[in-house]
Amino acid sequence: MAESAGSVMLARSAMNRAATEGQRPAGRPVRGARRISAALAGLAASTRHELLTFDDPVASAGCAIPEPFLELAGACMRAAGERAEEVRRIVPRHALPRLEGGLRIPGRARLAEAIPFKMIVVDRTVAAVPLDLELLYNGLLLIRDPVVVQALVRAHHTCWAAAEELTYAVPPPPPPRDLPPQLRPVLDALLSGVTDETAAARLGMSARTYSRRVGELMAALGTTSRFRAGAEAARRGWL
Repeated sequence: MAESAGSVMLARSAMNRAATEGQRPAGRPVRGARRISAALAGLAASTRHELLTFDDPVASAGCAIPEPFLELAGACMRAAGERAEEVRRIVPRHALPRLEGGLRIPGRARLAEAIPFKMIVVDRTVAAVPLDLELLYNGLLLIRDPVVVQALVRAHHTCWAAAEELTYAVPPPPPPRDLPPQLRPVLDALLSGVTDETAAARLGMSARTYSRRVGELMAALGTTSRFRAGAEAARRGWL
């Protein structure tokens, strides 16, 4: 436990050092449900080799977080887990009933008595940590500084070695359905977090045409909620 705590302190020290001594901040803060959703979707879409997480799936219980946001966050993590060759997820012991109840992500999971903070690390190149260390909905810090990212990876590996292996059956992902090619730019714009006006301008469309395409995308996904649209797109493997 002392070694694990030391690795966590190393990670936090690296973040502070990069922020105070470097020429650039250790990470970029992201706030607002729309931009946070876009950041999570981007992480899921960029995952190729490895996904490391400290995760507490019951941390949001009792918090005023919109259900569509929770659906999107969960779908993004499942999509990232399906893309990654290696998934290592560390969860606190009190979250075990939620895991057994079906909140599962492909890959390996281990139980720890507690986690130091929530965290996502993708391919050892980018990390996301909640600004309050607890809830992504309250804002997150996107970290690309290699020193900080490697310190977080080391903290995770140390905690992983001390945690207890958890085995559960993960149902296979649903068969992918093709995204109509004319809707791909619209989905990318929708998940980027920009306004409709900005998205229409970037795509060279009128606001009316863009709105119509968004409606077509929603119909293809079977939802009228933009948050749920992102979750469904992730579930179908469209990210």
